Amino acid sequence: MKIEKFKNMEVLDFKSPANKSRMEETLKSVKKEFGKTYKAFIGGKWIDTKDKIASINPSNPSEIVGYVASCTQSEAEMAFDAAWKAFESWKNTRATERASYLFKVAKLMEERRYELDSWMVYEVGKNWTEADGDVAEAIDALNYYGREAIRYSKGYKPYQVPGEKNDVKYIPLGAGVVIPPWNFPVAILTAMTAAAIASGNTVLLKPASISSVIGAKVAEIFCEAGFPDGVFNFVPGSGSKLGDYLVENPKTRFIAFTGSKEVGLRINELAAKPNGQKWIKRVILEMGGKDAIVVDESADLDAAAEGIVVSAFGNQGQKCSACSRVIAVDSIYDKLLAKVIDRSKKIKIGDPSKFENWMGPVSSDEAMKKIMRYIEIGKNEGKLVLGGKRIGDTGFFIEPTIFSEVKGNARIAQEEIFGPVLAFIRAKDFDEAVEIFNGTEYGLTGGAYTKRKDRIKRVKDEFYVGNLYINRKITGALIGVQPFGGFNMSGTDSKAGGRDYLLLFLQAKSIAERI
Repeated sequence: MKIEKFKNMEVLDFKSPANKSRMEETLKSVKKEFGKTYKAFIGGKWIDTKDKIASINPSNPSEIVGYVASCTQSEAEMAFDAAWKAFESWKNTRATERASYLFKVAKLMEERRYELDSWMVYEVGKNWTEADGDVAEAIDALNYYGREAIRYSKGYKPYQVPGEKNDVKYIPLGAGVVIPPWNFPVAILTAMTAAAIASGNTVLLKPASISSVIGAKVAEIFCEAGFPDGVFNFVPGSGSKLGDYLVENPKTRFIAFTGSKEVGLRINELAAKPNGQKWIKRVILEMGGKDAIVVDESADLDAAAEGIVVSAFGNQGQKCSACSRVIAVDSIYDKLLAKVIDRSKKIKIGDPSKFENWMGPVSSDEAMKKIMRYIEIGKNEGKLVLGGKRIGDTGFFIEPTIFSEVKGNARIAQEEIFGPVLAFIRAKDFDEAVEIFNGTEYGLTGGAYTKRKDRIKRVKDEFYVGNLYINRKITGALIGVQPFGGFNMSGTDSKAGGRDYLLLFLQAKSIAERI
């Protein structure tokens, strides 16, 4: 099988009349499918359940996007049995063959690109470009991890000693659980699943309830790709009812999770307790962030303001990589703040099915209420200089919100809000800015705008984050280009989309043969 060199998928340009027209038509077509019911997929069969998850449109909560099967422990056990049965042959399947399935999924996703984009617009409120970036990232992950699986299958040659032949080979772990987030419901869901399967493991995929219809659409594509029965199992269900059971189950060999710090820590705690299994469960966690951009007196303030706004309010601030803190040195603080406010006022907010609306709704009523509570907290911790209100009373729309004169230890500067709320912090100089930047329990993304080479060196050496960006926005890591994962309470630094990632789903076997 000839495999071309990996190349990132470009995001569609919806300013193109042809692309815009096609997207509008697909949105209309997808909306006609609202209210359908989707089943679980276990052991190669579509299975219905008594209970259902009702997924709503956050732009118009009266609209039911779809109903998805809600699995119980009984269906989970069926999935575990199917996954372990399939593992016996899948683990021995050649890496090139495993990769070929991933490449087929990538091709099918590319064919259904506009459809997947449209489902994300409706189910999680992404604008067109954010949605297409999500699908492009999923396609990249499939193509990249397929190639990586082939690379790892070759093992490596350690140092040799006389009279022996020494090798190291990588073998898969077994059947595991993938628990993705709702905010990248195609990209992260696909990437974690693809990495595990490409490595020779089998998977139980439990999507986020908020984005369960999109999960079902991706499951349909995996099904169409023709994986052997039991390799891929789609097990939607309530996180509170099913999540702990999947994590604690002795048949679980690994858990790959992306989501909040609180849930990630609970998974880590539950997985660490022996429950009759003969292995230590492998836990791969990507959690939250309290990400900051530092701006000094030498920076291009127009570029900084643009990068801050895009990083802070893209996808309504619902990214673990989103900029939620700006740390500006005193001499340019007021000027930068004015530029960021001016740029933020130009953001168009509304139903994201309309191309002109750059900001859509937050994900749910629960999320909206949490964000509004933090805005009230912020009013006592800083000066509200923009936004702060809900828009309308139909969807879950919140204005882009900025607080100035926030202290580095304030709650809105320390706790992950996961919404369109930005805290501006004044630093007396660059030294204090570095101190404030590192003064959180998180360590995911961050960046700086500066033209000084000595400052750039300090940023590279001293900013304690897993993903660092200099003189650009701090969101939008590319598969194969910027391996993604953070430090401290941001997770286990998995470096998704990088050369190390598949190793998390493998174990190394050292073989010495006397000759």
